Amino acid sequence: MLTTSSYLPEQAIIRDTVAAGDYYIKTIKAGQTVRLLDLEGNQAADTLFYSAANPSERYSASDTIREQGNVYLTSGSVLRSNLNNPMLEIVADTCGRHDTLGGACATESNTVRYDLEKRCMHACRDSWMLAINEHPEYRLNKRDIAHNINFFMNVPITEAGGLTFEDGISAPGKYVELKALMDVVILISNCPQLNNPCNGYNPTPIEVLVWN
Repeated sequence: MLTTSSYLPEQAIIRDTVAAGDYYIKTIKAGQTVRLLDLEGNQAADTLFYSAANPSERYSASDTIREQGNVYLTSGSVLRSNLNNPMLEIVADTCGRHDTLGGACATESNTVRYDLEKRCMHACRDSWMLAINEHPEYRLNKRDIAHNINFFMNVPITEAGGLTFEDGISAPGKYVELKALMDVVILISNCPQLNNPCNGYNPTPIEVLVWN
């Protein structure tokens, strides 16, 4: 469902640009609203969420899908943790649909899906691993890399029940906003994938804005 926001960018307390292929990690306090903005369009933002108080509590795709009865996320969707607690709610969305099933690219999947020569290409899992190693203060380790959301990514379900990676449905200036229902750590890999159309074969920057 398409919904717009009343928040003004110039009033944001945080406004950061995340380069193509880079990671982003920060704590979002309960009651704050975070916006992911697709600056140039057709860019996937692979995102994980954790309870800031207890990082072993994290976003769960299965709990979220079960409770909302929908595999896609949009305005009104409540992201739930592996303890089935509400973590965040999508309060504005000008894109309309976000993926919960496609997962994140890794060197292993690049090899299986594309070619052995693609193994060494940068991947979202590498970005997350770099983030948690460079920021031990968030108390995350590799076992915490679990289900993720692919904001702006188009992963249709086929009639046979499979998944396909298609051209993005986002465009320059499209955004999704989430209100934190607990203190959460947000961990983003601004996807570097060059081998499928999730980024239009040309990864581009996104912007992260936060309001109180």
